[in-house]
Amino acid sequence: MTSIFIDDAFDSGNIETLSIDGNSAKLTIRKDHNSDFAQWFHFRVTGCAGEEIELTIIGLNDSAYPGGWPGYDACVSEDREYWARAASTFDKSADNGTLTIRYTPASNTAWFAYFAPYSMERHHDLVAEAATCEGVELTRLAQTLDGQPLDLLEMGEGDKQVWLYARQHPGETQAEWWMEGALECLTDPADPVARGLRKRCRLHIVPNCNPDGSRRGHLRTNAAGTNLNREWSDPSADKSPEVLSIRNKMDETGVDYAMDVHGDEAIPAVFLAGYEGIPSWTDEHGEQFYRYQRILDRRTPDFQTKLGYPKTPSGKANLTISTNLVAERYGACAMTLEMPYKDLADFPEPEQGWSPERCKLLARECLGALLEWLETEQA
Repeated sequence: MTSIFIDDAFDSGNIETLSIDGNSAKLTIRKDHNSDFAQWFHFRVTGCAGEEIELTIIGLNDSAYPGGWPGYDACVSEDREYWARAASTFDKSADNGTLTIRYTPASNTAWFAYFAPYSMERHHDLVAEAATCEGVELTRLAQTLDGQPLDLLEMGEGDKQVWLYARQHPGETQAEWWMEGALECLTDPADPVARGLRKRCRLHIVPNCNPDGSRRGHLRTNAAGTNLNREWSDPSADKSPEVLSIRNKMDETGVDYAMDVHGDEAIPAVFLAGYEGIPSWTDEHGEQFYRYQRILDRRTPDFQTKLGYPKTPSGKANLTISTNLVAERYGACAMTLEMPYKDLADFPEPEQGWSPERCKLLARECLGALLEWLETEQA
């Protein structure tokens, strides 16, 4: 029997092959550079048309978020456009935690990933297309440590300063799929939500805050091994130039509303996290966030408020985290949007689970909720 082949030497690839026996393989996930984070995987399997393959990823009890594996099915694609789910089982007791993926491809190759990848080439296509639209300005905020550009797109004629930024954690690719949906909406001259937001707001959009980690196949860090979402109180040019340049630009524009877009490994739901616990917290300030949350909850069944992170006690907010720092520094209504790697517990879709398509649809609902939040601000 011919053995399968496994490759990961491409944009965002990450896997180490320990052994291959026919159509079975034992694998492990590489850690982020200069970091102990390991969770993101992305690789290609060749030589398997019409035959079931069995892929076992070991050592997952020591991964960044072991709670992400129970109830999780790996993402799989044969054309790198449509991503479905492959039946996967987690065994905590075997080989220090194993995820076993079983799949029978119709063609001679299949791609597997922790979530549908969003390549840097697709990122550049997204930015280029948006930048050609009327009223959109592209700014190169900085050069990353690996020499890549950090892109900012700006549009709108209004007074409200709105910041949308994503993929501080590069393995949370849901965030840039969300950005693709948001930019498709905002650059559509006929879309009523886009027209309303561009009239009321000046929008500042960073589709990918961490190009280096994205290309390297990292879960949470940049080229230096820095978790960018722990750098906001004191960013530096040598460790976190991405955050430094974004925060400097925010200082120039001010911030009225900010959404930092992420993915969560363990919780099977879409939810928001706010800024409870910041030093300047007031109930009036917090009500801005809670009102937005209620609006979004009403607009889409893909969002919910039952599952999420616990609220931070008074005065205990971590100001190295973006949402807390932005709310404190600028008095903004700031929030973190979290989307799952798993399917939604209360609204599942078994074929794809949570998917790129649902990320993009959610983005328009988030923008629609923002417009309603602005329109009803004085009500």
